[in-house]
Amino acid sequence: MSFKLTVLGCGSAIPTLKSNPTSQLLNINERFLLIDCGEGTQVQLRKYKINFQRINHIFISHLHGDHYFGLIGLLTSMHLLGRNKDLHIYAHEQLKSIINLQLQASNTVLRFPLFFHDISLDSDEIIFENDSFSVENIILDHTINCSGFIFKEKKFKRKLKKNVIEKYNIPYNQIDAIKNGADWINNNGQIIKNSDITINDRLPYKYSFCTDTRFKNDICKKIKDSNLLYHEVTFSKDLKERADQTGHSTSFEAASIANRAGAKNLLIGHFSKRYKDTSILLEETKHKFTNTIKAESGLEIDFQDL
Repeated sequence: MSFKLTVLGCGSAIPTLKSNPTSQLLNINERFLLIDCGEGTQVQLRKYKINFQRINHIFISHLHGDHYFGLIGLLTSMHLLGRNKDLHIYAHEQLKSIINLQLQASNTVLRFPLFFHDISLDSDEIIFENDSFSVENIILDHTINCSGFIFKEKKFKRKLKKNVIEKYNIPYNQIDAIKNGADWINNNGQIIKNSDITINDRLPYKYSFCTDTRFKNDICKKIKDSNLLYHEVTFSKDLKERADQTGHSTSFEAASIANRAGAKNLLIGHFSKRYKDTSILLEETKHKFTNTIKAESGLEIDFQDL
């Protein structure tokens, strides 16, 4: 049961030789989810040996170029390499027109079915769900419409203790009910409590992704108790006014959100190009929230290790 995050890019608007714009790959039980797709994302996927044909769902937070300019290139490469399975993109509605225009201008007819799913501009809602996890958008406060995302595993079934099937002569057609919490009644009418024959699996993981945004206290309820919270830190604490003007956050503001939300760990990124050494942003954030990690291209975080 894997739950791993790979950072593909963590810089802000302008790509450099040392930093790529925002993009992350989340692996939930071998379901590959791409979060934002800044310029150069497909090269980063190759660099870190991630098969991008395994990506079936792409989540785009907003339509500033450093969060989606890599998308048309990725789609075209998927097409040229013979992809034929469905791909789903979750974004604000204008993206569909942008991508379709680019495909039309190049006379490209994709070999694979491409589905766009509009993200609400004014309400938080679940935008994807399957048997094992859900994805919810959360409205952020940027200079244009912008959404964060919450990736949350569903509650696991309980596990049977060793040898209980043989000990209590439990038929296999009753095992699923017991894993879901049912007691077992044996042939003599004796009730065997569920807690005596099962144990809890681990708690579900929760990853909250909060990219470009001003300080927004009301997201704390939604992202509460995240195992890992990604929050942008474009500026240092002394540039709060600049952060407000540009729709971004400072180191202290990200740390404050993490504290108020009860996050277990904080991952910071989207660093301004002005910082040749981004360790100052890490130091400032850790001053207010100790369990802070600085994003770097290629960083892999296994949630089992958090």
